[in-house]
Amino acid sequence: MRFGRIAAFCAASVFAGTLAVPAFAQSPYDGNWHVTIVTKSGTCEPTASSLLTVADGKITAPGANVSGTIGREGLVKVSINGAYANGQLNGNAGSGKWNGASAGIPCSGRWEASRQ
Repeated sequence: MRFGRIAAFCAASVFAGTLAVPAFAQSPYDGNWHVTIVTKSGTCEPTASSLLTVADGKITAPGANVSGTIGREGLVKVSINGAYANGQLNGNAGSGKWNGASAGIPCSGRWEASRQ
């Protein structure tokens, strides 16, 4: 189940949505994002998805320890409870790679995101 938490926030961790989006976005990627995580190696859950929020270029998820940003050019860098994700957004979509662990066993894979 740890992977479920890692995956849900990976991308963050790479993007739990909020009801309000700022009236005037501070970065081109602000808003709610649907993120799907796919495991390519390791024993983590095969797939997971989550809604994450970007506000002023910062990635947040209520109830989770998420630290991440999205640069003006769409570069994604996220850390969540020992898991890491990076990648690129372009317009209303993006993708990248993630790595973490489940029960101490390394896992890694890809993530894809779409703006909601």
